[in-house]
Amino acid sequence: MRFRDFLPFITPHRRALGLMVALLLGGSLLALANPWLAGLLVASVVGESASGLAPQALLAIWVSIIAAGSVVSFFSSYHIGSTGEQITAALRARLYQHLQSLPLGYHQQRRAGETLTLLSSDAAIIASFVTQTLVQLLPALATFGGAFLLMLWLDATIALLAVCLSPAYVLAMKMIGRRLRPLSRDWVQANSAMVSVVEENLGMLPAIKAFTREAHEQARFDTANQTLLGVSLQQLRLGAALGPTIRCLGGLGLIGLLWLGTAHIDAGRLQASELVSLLLYAMLLIAPLQTLANVYGQVQRTRGSAERILEFLAEQPEPADVGERELRPVKGHVRFDGVTFAYPGRAPVLQDFSLEIRAGETVAITGRNGAGKSTLAHLLMRFADPQSGRVLIDGVDLREVTLDSLRSQIGLVAQHVLLLNGSVAENIAYGSPATDFAAIEAAARAAHAHAFISALPEGYASVIGDQGVRLSGGQRQRLALARTLLKDPPILVLDEATAMFDPAGEEAFIAESRELLQTRTVILITHRPASLALADRVVEIGGP
Repeated sequence: MRFRDFLPFITPHRRALGLMVALLLGGSLLALANPWLAGLLVASVVGESASGLAPQALLAIWVSIIAAGSVVSFFSSYHIGSTGEQITAALRARLYQHLQSLPLGYHQQRRAGETLTLLSSDAAIIASFVTQTLVQLLPALATFGGAFLLMLWLDATIALLAVCLSPAYVLAMKMIGRRLRPLSRDWVQANSAMVSVVEENLGMLPAIKAFTREAHEQARFDTANQTLLGVSLQQLRLGAALGPTIRCLGGLGLIGLLWLGTAHIDAGRLQASELVSLLLYAMLLIAPLQTLANVYGQVQRTRGSAERILEFLAEQPEPADVGERELRPVKGHVRFDGVTFAYPGRAPVLQDFSLEIRAGETVAITGRNGAGKSTLAHLLMRFADPQSGRVLIDGVDLREVTLDSLRSQIGLVAQHVLLLNGSVAENIAYGSPATDFAAIEAAARAAHAHAFISALPEGYASVIGDQGVRLSGGQRQRLALARTLLKDPPILVLDEATAMFDPAGEEAFIAESRELLQTRTVILITHRPASLALADRVVEIGGP
């Protein structure tokens, strides 16, 4: 883990972190005053003190310090919590921004649970390390150093003995802490696997019920859940052992110091009041040592999360804008020029492919499954770039223009319609959120969706459920078409857009769409003969 890689997420909060450090240092100073006051009070009571302060005055000062410490503790705890949440939110925002910039191929090769874990658990672990561990390191060291110096001033032998016991604490920290790092990675993997099972099963629920696979899927979930439980219990055992081990060693050390201190009192080298202060300072050493022990364990746990986040952020985003050139409003002349494209680890799906589509022309692309029909749409939208060759619109290479200006002029209606769990109007306006209701209704009428929408219980305000589960397949397709038409794109790609229609519905859709498609360039990807009636020209790719 390289700490500097996370500085961009931390530096915006440097003032808050600085205030936290100042508050924690103030708390450390107040904590260092307590043993000293205790010694003065004992000395005053037994008649050793020459400070001139009565016990009542010392108690009043002590109460004031305790009250001040409580106030400082409140503000430091509040700032630690609030700053941690802000760092978590900023890191999640950065991860989500990168998530959206990654090509579709990245998401197709990974389970959704892995990504969800990054946004939930890993981001919170990093923020907790900064606020709960890293920031508290300096105050812990200050407390340890201050207590040691004061002990050294009171009795050098006891102070040095207390410090000599520190290697035992460090050894305990290393023995337990070094086992936490691999467990951290195991926990995240187990958690990702469990979340992935749940996410997959929610999408597969109709199929699970239809094939009566509930028991099988319950067993899959139970296995993933038990694996996560096992790793969590291992982490818990190690974490639970670390603190008590340090406290046990600290307690044994205090007994040894008490024995030595009483011997020094008998020899006249130490007063009883000074021994009280020494023991309290020795006890004060335990808290910083335990903090240091937690630092070591937290570093091991955090390294796994940090490595996963850095690996994720190192993933190459989708094709970058090279010239930052805006693509001006196009006529719709599309040309694939000697295009070769292969998905990672697979043979080329397109090999030296060329095709020209005139502006305003409707071209049907047919071919066997896997021939590269949908790949053409992905290349046109620049979801991916070809390994060789060019894709041009109106003679402009798509790699020379910005993604926003390109995609705003292309409308895609895919076979697998993606819809929000929101109202009909929200789904139609998804790509144009600032539009008014009249435009939404006009787009629905153009897609011949207004009739079924009006028949819904709440019309355009009807909520359609996850992925439009409350609509039929044909209704979802029409809704997707309306959403695309609201953009009024000069280029329209229909990728198996009639796949969810029955024959009568497909025939009606074709009849209704003729006028709609006349004013734009249309790429009709289909293997259904009836849809070919819409095309001015049919192109078959992939061969037999």
